[in-house]
Amino acid sequence: MQPIAYLIGTCDTKATELRYLRERLQAAGVDSCIVDVGTQGDDQGVADISAAEVAACHPEGAAAVFVNDRGRAVAAMAEALRELDIGVPKLLVSTIASGNVAPYVGPSDIAMLYSVTDVAGLNRISRRVLGNAAHALAGMLRERIPAIADDKPAIGLSMFGVTTDCVNRLCESLEADYDCLVFHATGTGGRSLEKLANSGMIEGLLDVTTTEICDLFMGGVFSAGDSRLDVVARTALPYVGSVGALDMVNFAGLESVPERYRQRLLYEHNPQITLMRTTAEENARMGRWIGDKLNRSRGPVRFLLPEGGVSALDAPGQPFHDPAADAALFEALEQTVEQTPERQLIRSPHHINDPAFAAQLVEQFREVMATRSRSTH
Repeated sequence: MQPIAYLIGTCDTKATELRYLRERLQAAGVDSCIVDVGTQGDDQGVADISAAEVAACHPEGAAAVFVNDRGRAVAAMAEALRELDIGVPKLLVSTIASGNVAPYVGPSDIAMLYSVTDVAGLNRISRRVLGNAAHALAGMLRERIPAIADDKPAIGLSMFGVTTDCVNRLCESLEADYDCLVFHATGTGGRSLEKLANSGMIEGLLDVTTTEICDLFMGGVFSAGDSRLDVVARTALPYVGSVGALDMVNFAGLESVPERYRQRLLYEHNPQITLMRTTAEENARMGRWIGDKLNRSRGPVRFLLPEGGVSALDAPGQPFHDPAADAALFEALEQTVEQTPERQLIRSPHHINDPAFAAQLVEQFREVMATRSRSTH
């Protein structure tokens, strides 16, 4: 089937640029459809889908589309693009692309291109930038990646630098039977993991590294938001998790650490990243929060507690080694989680990066996957 590019823009102010993009795509052999999200009602005769039609489809109605604030308009477009499946080509051209684009990209695979000059008519710069955007999108549409003839189910794993040894062993043990997708637990990574789970693209979760919850609670830079772990309630996917790197909160450089934390145990990972050790009280709060999330599970859940330490920095002789703080986390989980044959907490005497702990995770994961297989046949 011939691919079609949807060009989303404000026809009342960007009709010239949209026409130019259509011409460049046509020259590259790609048909296009212009979608108007303008606010003034004048589409300059270029729209294939009118702004009124778009507004009628928005869950918040016309007010969410007909805005005069360009930043809100870009945010609305990005929100729509984020709803598209991973792998569907999507490109956003904006002056915003030179700054922090995390709020726009989120857990999706949106490509962003900085427009250099403002998008305000065609000139020697904008022609090149918009032409490159059109050609990039044409290339993505015409040269699609063929599906691999592989019947291995995909599974999602969460990892951080301080849990890498554990997750690498999991992949080595499981890669013969599963397509292992590893997500870096930096906020966006956790959201991406759960987005794929919600979309049905993965069939099981090995959520070893739940460190993003620390940043949610203490204001670190790697929070995945308060919807983290909601996937266990929204889906019935087999879930095996742990407390990887729940000993640390992430900040940027040392100077970025909030004043209220300056006297805490801090570890300068590098000039750009400073880590703060969590306390027993903070761990207890997180344990109760995680437990409440797990109690909403609809599928098989196993949550393992490594008594030997929760990260590479939480080990004898390492700066974050604090058995009392870990114990507070484990006890809060045990007091909160309503254990059933389907939902179990499992204590392990090993460190999270010990090969024996990885072996336990693999054993539990194979068990919950087998449980799911039996229930679906």
